[in-house]
Amino acid sequence: MEINYKKIKQYNFTNRVEYFNAIAPFWDYWKGKNTYYHRCLQRMIQFLVEPRSVVLELGCATGDLLAACSPEVGVGLDVSEKMIDIARQKYPHMEFHCANAENFTIDKKFDYVLMVDLIGHLKDIQITLAQARRVMHPHTRLIITYYNFLWEPILTLAEKLHLKTPQPRQNWINTNDILNLLEIADYEVIRTGQFLLIPKYIPILSWLFNKYIAHLPFFKKLCVSRYIVARPRFTYDRSMDLSVSIIVPARNERGNIERIVSRLPELGKHTEIIFVEGHSTDGTWEEILRVKELYGSIRDIKAYHQRGTGKGDAVREGFRYANGDVLMIYDADVTVAPDDLQKFFYLIATNHGEFINGSRLVYPMEKEAMRFLNLLGNKFFSLLFTWLIGQRFKDTLCGTKVLLRKDYERIAKNRTYFGEFDPFGDFDLIFGAAKLNLKIVEVPVRYYERTYGTTNISRFKHGWLLFRMSLFAMNKLKFVL
Repeated sequence: MEINYKKIKQYNFTNRVEYFNAIAPFWDYWKGKNTYYHRCLQRMIQFLVEPRSVVLELGCATGDLLAACSPEVGVGLDVSEKMIDIARQKYPHMEFHCANAENFTIDKKFDYVLMVDLIGHLKDIQITLAQARRVMHPHTRLIITYYNFLWEPILTLAEKLHLKTPQPRQNWINTNDILNLLEIADYEVIRTGQFLLIPKYIPILSWLFNKYIAHLPFFKKLCVSRYIVARPRFTYDRSMDLSVSIIVPARNERGNIERIVSRLPELGKHTEIIFVEGHSTDGTWEEILRVKELYGSIRDIKAYHQRGTGKGDAVREGFRYANGDVLMIYDADVTVAPDDLQKFFYLIATNHGEFINGSRLVYPMEKEAMRFLNLLGNKFFSLLFTWLIGQRFKDTLCGTKVLLRKDYERIAKNRTYFGEFDPFGDFDLIFGAAKLNLKIVEVPVRYYERTYGTTNISRFKHGWLLFRMSLFAMNKLKFVL
């Protein structure tokens, strides 16, 4: 297939339309020359985008990537009429418009806005980001991919050898430039990442380097492609519009039940307390019923026998019974002050975060609050999780966690991606939140010594189990190519 390279290479940013119209008939031909790269790019976008969502792609070309996302509603924009004509023929069930990314009008809100390998072609990146914000709701995710300029000499050589799509000169932009532009345009970054050390298929080597080595220090800086996931910054106060369900898993915690009910704060427009009792032998169930009767006139208290075993099962059962817009987990050992839940609620109600996690590793602890080996384990998992999910995580095992019901329902719907392997429930929620690119925020809390009962956690047995779960999650969250 012949193409006039000189004619295409002479185009600059003032005539992008001519360039993309010229390349449109050959688009699939060039993609075919680099099938491995485009397949990896598609897999990465599929990992970041939840299926059956409402998706807008800016710079959609012939629509292949948008279609691969399996959107419930898919809309594509491109400056090239010829690209759009091909996209409409390929995917008549989706909507395509010939429009400039810097100046378009769509009367719709999207769950995801994609800018895949587009940012280098834009005449004004800041205006495009501001324009995209107009079609976003508070929980929209913006996904940007771009190439690493360290690869510029290699990519230029590939063009000269006719191994890669010929391109006009692009913006010289790096990660810090994009992060700065996102800040200016009022976005907050959720995660950043990189992929593809070897963009061509070489048996065994491509799999080894792209799946594993690409995520190691030093090597990750050499990857050809990078991505950023961000969300628009919307702050508001919905405190009195939200109802709250506080789930309290309780096993052998009889001495703490009344303290919990008397000290838990009233939050939002209504607060319900849901005890899920887990086969106690110390009279915890009877104490829950007594306290429920005693405080029933002033607190909304519900009590259920746990049908399964383990804290994770108790939490999931409590969530099934919950009626609140906000779901909270509060451990019945009262090692975190009940009043601290007000801090968690404020962050979720004002959209400062979407998954609020407690952190016990900031303030000094009481002497017997956490044993030394437990502390070391927590610090180890915090480093592992920060690397694993691409967001800062200081305390993975704090039992106090808060999220919106609608986000939990999304996590539950996608639970088959990881499987129900977590007996504690902490990793299940953290991994699920990370997979959905929820904004994770940590709240420092003071950690107090138990005054009743003993812990149900075995340091070595359960620590080994948590480590195995982390290794499993690596293949689901980090090594995805």
